[in-house]
Amino acid sequence: MTIAVFTFSLLGAMALGMPIAFALIVCGVALMSTIDMFDAQIVAQNVINGADSFPLMAIPFFMLAGEVMNKGGLAKRIVNVALVAVGHFRGGLGYVTILASCILASLSGSAAADAAALAALLVPMMVAAGHKKSYAAGLVAAGGIIAPVIPPSIGFVIFGVAAGVSISKLFLAGIVPGLLLGAGLCLAWWWVVRQENLTPPPRASLSEMVKAVVDGFWALMLPVIIVVGLRFGIFTPTEAAVVVAVYSLFVATCIYRELKLSQLYEVFVSSALTTSIVMFLVAAALVSSWLITVSEISAQIVTLLKPFMGNNTLLMLAIMVVVVIVGTALDMTPTILILTPILMPIVKAAGIDPVYFGVLFIINNAIGLITPPVGIVLNVVCGVSRISMEDIIKGVWPFLIAQLVVLFLMVLFPGLVTVPAKWFAG
Repeated sequence: MTIAVFTFSLLGAMALGMPIAFALIVCGVALMSTIDMFDAQIVAQNVINGADSFPLMAIPFFMLAGEVMNKGGLAKRIVNVALVAVGHFRGGLGYVTILASCILASLSGSAAADAAALAALLVPMMVAAGHKKSYAAGLVAAGGIIAPVIPPSIGFVIFGVAAGVSISKLFLAGIVPGLLLGAGLCLAWWWVVRQENLTPPPRASLSEMVKAVVDGFWALMLPVIIVVGLRFGIFTPTEAAVVVAVYSLFVATCIYRELKLSQLYEVFVSSALTTSIVMFLVAAALVSSWLITVSEISAQIVTLLKPFMGNNTLLMLAIMVVVVIVGTALDMTPTILILTPILMPIVKAAGIDPVYFGVLFIINNAIGLITPPVGIVLNVVCGVSRISMEDIIKGVWPFLIAQLVVLFLMVLFPGLVTVPAKWFAG
């Protein structure tokens, strides 16, 4: 009964066009009424407690870093480094996109921000080189979703808070899986460009390579600072977010000097608006999360999944399929906030490593950002690249399939995630 109330109240509120944050509160109120314990004070208290979390302070700083990165010249220099490194291969601009996506992912943690930056810079270049616009835009969108996997990751922060899992461990465990997603995109792009008869551009000279690396040095140092700082316990993920934001501001205003002081107000307001949306979602989700625990919905779902409980691989496959389906209709943040309190008791009961589950869960949610009909990143790339949704959906399919294959390989071979995670964690 409670599962039905939870599902239909949430979906019903969303179907009426209610914002997801308010739909989550309505869902919580419906559950409270079902178990006869409605109290407005409990709702208010849970909303306040939902946002009152030290690790969540990382979100506004990562958001700010993403805005600064795009407007302060860091993204442009990363693309230039990737261009001189792999631009001379056949279909080289595609490999540039993938390499730049991996590097930018270690700067911002925001899929939409990375995809917007790369779409503006690379889609016109790829079209001018003779590549189909649909494939170019699809590759940029697929590359953008590496951002929530490679640290710093806003998705890992939200999941870590919701699930009570170490965010530092999640950050370090996401490095290799993020690179594997990039490798999957390389294979998919190789398959796509072999059908095109294009002449690759000439290899960059040594002087051009040195110039690009020197020019991009300060931007390239940021992921090194983050990984080294987390690996050796110099700072926590929240402190890392502050370091990223301050460092990005310093580089953009004092070294590259592409971000003027007059533009700072606009940057701060833009990042604050985005942060407020995410934080209100997190706060509202605690209402339904608390009611999920009180009404024992998780225990009921554990009972339903008992046939899979004896085989962790089958259980993970079943969970990943469910998350893929949900991801086609919901954005990443609400999916994390809705499913985490439901799935974590199942994961713990099955003895699955919470960090391993968290990495796969976030990858799955990231893939949801490029699955129609919602596909937030698809919409961003459509707007920036001026391409229709129909065309970009056709172009993104090879890359979407490649990333799903990588995800399910991680389900079948958990060591792809757990072994490097243990090494990075020391």
